[in-house]
Amino acid sequence: MLLTWLTLAGFILLFTPQSLTNKLQFAFARIFHLPLSVGRNISLSTGIQHSVANVVSRGIYNRLQNHLANVTEQLYQEHKIVEALSGLRTRFALEGTNFVLSDVITASIGGEHSELIINRGANDGLAKGQFVLSDNSIIGTIWDVSPRTAQVKLFTDQASKIAVKIGKLNTERLMYGNSGDSAKVHLLSTKYEVRAGDKVLACKSPGYLDAAMIIGTVAQCGRDAENPSLWDITVKPVCDIERIKSVSVLIMNPAPILRFDGYFGK
Repeated sequence: MLLTWLTLAGFILLFTPQSLTNKLQFAFARIFHLPLSVGRNISLSTGIQHSVANVVSRGIYNRLQNHLANVTEQLYQEHKIVEALSGLRTRFALEGTNFVLSDVITASIGGEHSELIINRGANDGLAKGQFVLSDNSIIGTIWDVSPRTAQVKLFTDQASKIAVKIGKLNTERLMYGNSGDSAKVHLLSTKYEVRAGDKVLACKSPGYLDAAMIIGTVAQCGRDAENPSLWDITVKPVCDIERIKSVSVLIMNPAPILRFDGYFGK
């Protein structure tokens, strides 16, 4: 019955004059204007809120992604520092030594002066005379210190003077900077056997170096022109000093950090 009535109503509307159907449409719109407008407003409001939420969510997402990228890079840099320090501290003689990793700010290599300026200073525990490492080899010593920077005098500098021993010899001699990229070991008798390629070690220095460490290799060895009873020994660094970007400063037996809890009363 319902289907019949709906079919009959459809035929009636189909053959009804257009002027009458228009009046019916306007009447329907006036009767149901309020419900239709409410529904339309709700739909528009929902769409706007959804668009705003997408914009806000995208902004938050971008900020979080940028923060993640920054933190990831910081962790990577810290991981590199930990790896470098772990490699240095595997040496038994250097246990308990504090290593201050520093970046090279400027480098002056060659000529009479060979030195570096690094971005660590007295505020980080650096002091004049401390040894400086690169690639696990000594390259020089701290020459001058300010609160936040320090001057590293490379052992090839003309003003440098470091006690060394060659190979397995138990004899210590002073090595002087020879300008350029080399140094000279003085006053070693030709009775000692020395060959090109022998390792040169910086000698133990109480308070600064607890065990001998490599500083270079013998590049040339021949009799001294002025005194044939002595060797004329030229020493070269064992690392590429011109490419150094960072160094480690050795602080032997660093002073403990004092911490106070609470406060001092009167």
